[in-house]
Amino acid sequence: MNHVVNVLAFGTRPRCSLAGLRVKGNGLKNNCLVNHLTEAAMRKPETLSYYRATAHSAPERPRLQGSVAADVCVIGGGYTGLSAAIELARNGLKTVVLEAGPVGHGASGRNGGQVCTGYSPGMGKFERVLGADAARQAFDVAEEAKTLLVSRVQKYNIQCELTWGYVHGATRKGHVPELSTHRDELLRYGYGKTRLLELDEMRAKFGTQNFLAGLLDEGAGHLHPLNYCLGLARAAEAEGAVIHEHSAVTRIDDGAKVAVHTADGVVTARQVIMGCNAYLGNIAPTIASRVMPVASYMLATEPLGADRARSIIRDNEAGADSNFVIDYFRLSADHRLLYGGACSYSGIEPTDIKAFMRAKMLRMFPQLADVKIDYGWGGYIGITHNRLPDMNRVSKNVYYTQGYSGQGVVLSGMFGKMMAEAVMGDAGRFDLFSRIKHFPFPGGVLRRPALAVGMLYYRIRDLLA
Repeated sequence: MNHVVNVLAFGTRPRCSLAGLRVKGNGLKNNCLVNHLTEAAMRKPETLSYYRATAHSAPERPRLQGSVAADVCVIGGGYTGLSAAIELARNGLKTVVLEAGPVGHGASGRNGGQVCTGYSPGMGKFERVLGADAARQAFDVAEEAKTLLVSRVQKYNIQCELTWGYVHGATRKGHVPELSTHRDELLRYGYGKTRLLELDEMRAKFGTQNFLAGLLDEGAGHLHPLNYCLGLARAAEAEGAVIHEHSAVTRIDDGAKVAVHTADGVVTARQVIMGCNAYLGNIAPTIASRVMPVASYMLATEPLGADRARSIIRDNEAGADSNFVIDYFRLSADHRLLYGGACSYSGIEPTDIKAFMRAKMLRMFPQLADVKIDYGWGGYIGITHNRLPDMNRVSKNVYYTQGYSGQGVVLSGMFGKMMAEAVMGDAGRFDLFSRIKHFPFPGGVLRRPALAVGMLYYRIRDLLA
């Protein structure tokens, strides 16, 4: 399904704050300021999300103070960074994680919570970029990412409401053949967990007249993203990693050993992993130019009650439409409807997220007109120009990954693990993805207007399909 944005609706505050960062030495540019959107996001007060309101209790972790030596410093306490930290600490490396807010404060604690299959643009682009054999390896990585997620939930007893079942619904006649095309592509890669749904089945599953057909993916699903993130943090600490919250990075000095500075301390490490994604800012301008922060939003209704919730989504599956810029939805454990979408490239945010998203929800489920909206939140996801993940080195000792383009709930954990593998000397899978060439988005004042105009084309195409 060739969607620009699949399932993430990131929060209004970053998990990896790099405001005012300057980096010295070995390929990292000097005097680099965070882009204005990331900086603006960091200045905003937090919008309370449903996930934060229903999160498990978590300890307050201390700020970094003074000088600390480590084997690896991980910047960012979201899925990517925590996954890397679990692997590194489990293998005996002294690992320090720096998080700008509390764990899960940004993207990894405020997203759509949908566990998806594959990559945002599908496998055809991998085949064109890397060739058939490497594309198959890449698909295997995405499937292993789901296995990794499940194994960590089980091993570390992470209570995150992991539930299976995901349905892509076609809302236009022109989209119906795309469901078969997507199923056939997955079958070519040996993935047989999907099934086409006819109109009657879709009407029975979902309380909407908008869907004409669907594709059920029994190997995909949904979870409570913040509780999953908090569980990963506990797992990393159980393995021996140290996490410092409210410790935004202010400067990196590169060299044989890398010094990562915060306002109150410094971590000196042999290697650094950056898991910042849409909130990378301009820590390294060539990298920042290859990822675009794109706004997306979510709401949570008041509790609907079990019967009314089942009348909306009968089988508790996650759902999404088949537009290029999708809407997505699912039920919470306490029978609320969680509804997301509204991808925005302009940088202009709605003044009232609840009202803005409510209008979209009612186009899908008009029978909810009497329902109160309890929570509304939003923020940035990170997309790349080709919608393929961007993983590479900034310098010899500094690794990064970014641009999951809507598939981050699953892929981020695996990409964090692959960076850890590379740090520990096994860079085979890391090098596979580093072969992908990533091009910058247009710069300067044309950066967002050009992309917004491009997205207008796809919105019109969705309407005419």
